[in-house]
Amino acid sequence: MFIQHFVFENGTRDDGLLSREKFLEVGARMDSRREFLRSECSRLGLDGSSQKAYAWEYLINRQYHVIWCNIFKAASTSWMYNFNLMANYSAAFLNRTKEVPLELARKRYARPTVEMIRKAQGDSITFLIVRHPLERLASAYNDKIVHAWPKSFHDKMGRRIIKKYRKASESKPAPMERYPVFEEFVSYVLDETKAKRTLDMHWTPYTSFCTPCKFNFDVILKFETLDEDQRFLIQMSRLQDIVRPEWRNSGKGTNTLHNINHLYSRLSKSQLDGLYNLYRFDFQLFNYTIQNYYDIIHSEGTTYG
Repeated sequence: MFIQHFVFENGTRDDGLLSREKFLEVGARMDSRREFLRSECSRLGLDGSSQKAYAWEYLINRQYHVIWCNIFKAASTSWMYNFNLMANYSAAFLNRTKEVPLELARKRYARPTVEMIRKAQGDSITFLIVRHPLERLASAYNDKIVHAWPKSFHDKMGRRIIKKYRKASESKPAPMERYPVFEEFVSYVLDETKAKRTLDMHWTPYTSFCTPCKFNFDVILKFETLDEDQRFLIQMSRLQDIVRPEWRNSGKGTNTLHNINHLYSRLSKSQLDGLYNLYRFDFQLFNYTIQNYYDIIHSEGTTYG
């Protein structure tokens, strides 16, 4: 990385740029994350020829030389908006349109092949944004199940979950429980996994569709340090005149630590074990731990990560 090639905050305007010192600090963090990912990929045997690469959720912008693997419920709304700006949709249009941002994006970004990604990586910056797997799951539950639009796909899914998993004595829930409670939702996700059925994209393990051990990532952003991380990415990609490090969240309700802890306190140890097994590679490849969630349910058991 040649530091003189990057533009830094000049102290005279709020341009959202990192100072030289902060840029170097975040850059070192990115180096550490890349090295950790490479090491874990090798340790787990996920970088070998027997492992298949998937390109379905990637977007390649050839004009600005940026490649992104879209992980739903990990700042995907913000960066879908940014990629639509980079696809030359105007901000005015994007702010007023009722069209689904992903559908707009796919009109400009064809689903790539693995070969297309690898070819484009020669002169592009490749990135993804990851999030603690169980925090992401709670966010998906809150957004897609609790606050599902009436008669929508996820509303119908919720009704099926209630019908299958709610005990007979609870068949007439209180008004606030007309949607599946969290433990019912988790039972559904784990049973779908056990039956080897395709999971909803909002809670599919992100290592399954980004296959991060099969592509080289230049920048690994984390939800927990997103503000600095995305400023770094914008600066490194020289996108500061195109996009801003804004926070756009289409979700409903709140996902505070208190609310997340409350949700997971309802689970059994076996359910938490099942979730760890489902998201094991998400945990391992990106250095997340589950131990504090076992502490939440007050159970003794095996510790992971």
